[in-house]
Amino acid sequence: MATLAGKILVVDDDSNLLEVLRMRLESANYEVVTALSGEVAIEEARQQSFDLSIIDLQLGNRDGISLMKDIHQISPDIPVIILTAYGSIESAVEAIKKGAYSYLTKPFDPRELLLQIEKALENRRLSSEINRLKGLIEEKYDFANIVAKSEKMQSILGNISIIAKADSTVYINGESGTGKELIARAIHLGSDRKDKPFVAINCAAIPETLLESELFGYEKGAFTGAMQSSKGLFTQAHKGTLFLDEIGNMPFSLQKKSLRVLQERQFYPLGSSKPIDIDVRIIVATNQDLKNEVKEGRFREDLFYRIHVIPINLPPLRERKEDIPSLVEHFFNEFNEKMKKKVKGLTPAAMQKLMLYNWPGNIRELKNTIEFAIAMTRHDVITEDLILQSTNQTHEKLQSLKEAKADFEKNYIVHLMELTGGNISKASELAGKYRADFYNLIKKYDLKPETFKK
Repeated sequence: MATLAGKILVVDDDSNLLEVLRMRLESANYEVVTALSGEVAIEEARQQSFDLSIIDLQLGNRDGISLMKDIHQISPDIPVIILTAYGSIESAVEAIKKGAYSYLTKPFDPRELLLQIEKALENRRLSSEINRLKGLIEEKYDFANIVAKSEKMQSILGNISIIAKADSTVYINGESGTGKELIARAIHLGSDRKDKPFVAINCAAIPETLLESELFGYEKGAFTGAMQSSKGLFTQAHKGTLFLDEIGNMPFSLQKKSLRVLQERQFYPLGSSKPIDIDVRIIVATNQDLKNEVKEGRFREDLFYRIHVIPINLPPLRERKEDIPSLVEHFFNEFNEKMKKKVKGLTPAAMQKLMLYNWPGNIRELKNTIEFAIAMTRHDVITEDLILQSTNQTHEKLQSLKEAKADFEKNYIVHLMELTGGNISKASELAGKYRADFYNLIKKYDLKPETFKK
């Protein structure tokens, strides 16, 4: 038996027309429910779900537009096609304004009706898929899903929830792999612009000759190979957010034009004499010290102060090692699902190896490390030999003895607190320290016992 193409509610006070519509739609493989009045239609809408409704504009005791509004109160996303013998422009415009998908005048071509139904159902399927994907994205980049147990990151996230509601330019500074784009997306999704585009570009990844046309767009014939006009990223991000990653790598020649856009919210595409006005929020990110770049003459001072409005400094992973166990758990969940595996966790020695490593590649390096270990393990627990196989930890930048001792001491305390779930008595016992002395060490490294609670 062939699968039905969809269920349609047809409402008309002409019983003959209802029967004709039923026959035509059923022959096109639709399931059809008919109603001679608005009251019956509403009752049917309450008792079962429909993919689409066809409603006559002039019913016996009410108009089709008000019935459509009542049905939308029950099923907000159901597309409605309005039928009428009164083909005035005014009634067509009103029907569309009030939420109708389309409008057909009697007598109508049956092929046109079927085409309109097919388009409406496809549009509904696409909208549902877009909403589903949007929901997944919002869930992924929601503040609550950013792994941040450490005090430093908790403080940053607390500020971000406030920053998101402002419309000012945001300047995110942090080493590669610290999650700058993740924070930028979270700001966008927490803002009033969340339903508009989030457009991202890595200024370091695009050659200088192409970056200008990517950002500002161009007119047909603006340069060799410009066979048609193209919208730039500033235009694509209109009403939304433009994320300029690694802005420190923007060529000096483009910095002046970018400054003018930020000041005037207007620019000229390549080859055009007509300006384009934009309404866009700017978020920039860099792993460089742009103040030093300004001193060295590689970055415009006026542009720096234009973008350095709300600064966010993301700490490297080595300064927030309290987050490592939670990040590891997050990556375990992700890769177990992706690889269809059931790896339960790490051995204590493997976790210790993670905690003692300095993570020059930050969260990105940790993620790659966990992905490799889960992919390669033949057991349900990750052992030490699968962690950081290709890394010689003795080749890190040589520290002073004082720095090395302090790093070891802090990492050792963090590890003990993780093992004991923040229980100071147990941790001090394992360390062979008096509880008061151990507590002084916790204060020395500004650690909070509650962040380690399991």
